[in-house]
Amino acid sequence: MYLRHTTIRKDGKVHRYWRLVRSVRVGRRVIQQTVAQLGELDEQGRVQARALAHRLIGTPERAQLFDDGSEQLTAPVRLKGIRIERPRQFGDVYLALALWRGTGLEVLCERLLPIGKERIAWSKMAAVLVAARFCEPSSELHIAEDWYRRTALSDLLQLGDEEVNKDRLYRGLDHLLAYKSELEAHLSQRCGELFATQNEVLLYDVTSTYFEGQAAANPQAQRGYSRDHRPDCKQVCIALVVTFDGFPLGYEVFAGNTHDSRTLQTIVATMEARHGMLGRVWITDRGMASADNLTWLRQTGRRYIIGAPKSELKKFALELARPDDWRVVHEGVEVKLSRHPETGETVILCRSADRRSKERAMHDKFSRRIEEALGRLAARLARSKNRIDPATVNRQIGRILQQNQRSAARFFTSTIMTSGSCRCPSARPYSRRLSPRPIFNSARASRSMVARCTSTPARPALRASSRRSATAGTSRVESTIG
Repeated sequence: MYLRHTTIRKDGKVHRYWRLVRSVRVGRRVIQQTVAQLGELDEQGRVQARALAHRLIGTPERAQLFDDGSEQLTAPVRLKGIRIERPRQFGDVYLALALWRGTGLEVLCERLLPIGKERIAWSKMAAVLVAARFCEPSSELHIAEDWYRRTALSDLLQLGDEEVNKDRLYRGLDHLLAYKSELEAHLSQRCGELFATQNEVLLYDVTSTYFEGQAAANPQAQRGYSRDHRPDCKQVCIALVVTFDGFPLGYEVFAGNTHDSRTLQTIVATMEARHGMLGRVWITDRGMASADNLTWLRQTGRRYIIGAPKSELKKFALELARPDDWRVVHEGVEVKLSRHPETGETVILCRSADRRSKERAMHDKFSRRIEEALGRLAARLARSKNRIDPATVNRQIGRILQQNQRSAARFFTSTIMTSGSCRCPSARPYSRRLSPRPIFNSARASRSMVARCTSTPARPALRASSRRSATAGTSRVESTIG
């Protein structure tokens, strides 16, 4: 059953009469049969008539999100007169708040954060910060002046736009920082319960972030090795620990002049005190592989996988050169187990075809640069009519090799002066040798081990004033000054 209406004009007025009808099949036709005449109905009357029709035919009423009695009501609208005002993003922030409450952070922050004379609870400001980081990571200034005003958080949290400002957000971060360890421990436990995350294998690395300005109020802001290539700025080092699946487990901040290897013992002790040490395997790069760290890890019985420094490669040169016992673990990646000759640790040597091709291409590129630069230098010396100082030539050759250090070890360089035609004050033989270095990467560990190794072939003799050296894998560059 459904409603139908008939429009009648009478005495200059429009009358709309409603009736309740049903569809009936008569032979091969379907006709509408009037069940009841309802007369003129307002909006509420039509809603009640539809409800009556549903009850008469036994059709269950559909559940509605908002039961305000306005189902299927229509109203004429002039599209040209419609405009949108204050649109708000709802779905992403609603999901962010659902995760905020589902992980128990709302209850934890209400319990931990202090309750004082503030007009806005710090737990609400923490919810705004977390939702912003989840939906649109940005600065606190951008959150206060732009992002928050575009979302529905003001309705979901009952927090007006004017009540969220950058100062209040910054103070909220200060309050959260005081309970960093409690928050990390809670998240680790809760995410382990929800998603069954495994924390047995932990990956650890150090990065840095720099400050514009003097940063005089921050004692940890110091100048050190800049990964952002800004040695002119002060920085801090950030040590991050993540699980094998990439879930952040915790972080610590160190002074900007702290070497990576000096952070390992502090991080290991802190994370194990916070999350336990049973079954942990620590994986780090070669920046942590100092002798003190390795000794400490072995003496305390911890399991680890640490990249070995390049100086360790010489001890495994024979194993790397042997073609047997290599196993393919991924396409283009092979590994081999070995034993460290001094410590007895298990060593996994790895080699990658893609990395080998990349290294070869990079070294060939720098070798060509050296050849071209030496060729230009030789041509300039041949055209020179002035006195040639061998020290100046040697500095120019050294500058060329310094600018292309990746391939500088492929060359023997010698400067030969002929006493008969030299216009220098004194002529004496001079030679300098740059020993070739094999390009390998390796690593070592206590029980399980990862290592990387790549090698590159020698370049042919140089085209510009060069002759093949008797030593394999090198070239001799000779510039005659005379």
